[in-house]
Amino acid sequence: MFTGSAVAIVTPFADGQIDIAALTKLVELHLANGTQALIPLGTTGEASTLTVEERATVIKAVVAAAKGQIPVIVGIGHNCTSTAIALAQQAEALGADGLLLLTPYYNKTSSRGLVAHFRAVAAATALPIILYNVPSRTSMNLPPAVLVELQDVANIVGVKEASGDIAQVLEIRRLMPPAFAIYSGNDDQVAPVLACGGQGVISVAANIIPSVMQTICQTYLSGQTKAALELQLAYKPLIDQLFCEVNPIPVKAALELMGLIDGELRLPLVPLAPENQVRLAETLRNYGLLPGKTKEPSPCLRENEQCE
Repeated sequence: MFTGSAVAIVTPFADGQIDIAALTKLVELHLANGTQALIPLGTTGEASTLTVEERATVIKAVVAAAKGQIPVIVGIGHNCTSTAIALAQQAEALGADGLLLLTPYYNKTSSRGLVAHFRAVAAATALPIILYNVPSRTSMNLPPAVLVELQDVANIVGVKEASGDIAQVLEIRRLMPPAFAIYSGNDDQVAPVLACGGQGVISVAANIIPSVMQTICQTYLSGQTKAALELQLAYKPLIDQLFCEVNPIPVKAALELMGLIDGELRLPLVPLAPENQVRLAETLRNYGLLPGKTKEPSPCLRENEQCE
């Protein structure tokens, strides 16, 4: 589907409604700064709080703004297989290029159930599918053995690995064919996952530092592994701050501080705690993302800027 950095893009709201103008501007920002794919309607996009009609609004807006320049891979995760199928077919009908399919949550299932769930969704769409493993959200791990059982499903093409288990990433790479893509689901593990044979990252941090996340990937994959690791380490304090509270609360607060969106959230998410707001603003200043002091390399964020 892509190599490098994809953004798990936020869904901007204004007065309770989807802010299409702000969403379009965000997509344009990513097109100008090297992001390799757009992932709307994931966890970061607050998909679980959107109606079917609102999902359609987001998909249409992102597809229109992307103009076919980079893939639009729509999140369709659900714990009900028939609902996931319906969401997949909606995304396909509205022009998506691919799908991001989460493991079922809450009711969970067995490994055999995972295989059946993924097969059923894949059979209902012609789009390529990236599976998504995030046990911290679902309380269920996606074992490498399940991926092996799904090798015959032609449109299951990769996995977003957010288990944090590097040994598991290595095992996936060992068991799966080279064409099967592995993407880091954790912004603080991009270089390690690339070192394990990964193709890139599906990133929260890319919402505010798109060119930096792409540069980490591009630099590593071009053989400059030490430089990529140094960049990963340099931005770790910023990445850590973006997860000081549950995602996407901090990243929407950061985007608001940067003047890119209104930071409005939908319940049950609530605004960033005041003490974390202060720390986040200071961190953004340290990285040159807000006016003030700069300790770290300033990422390219605006059209026509050049990375140093």
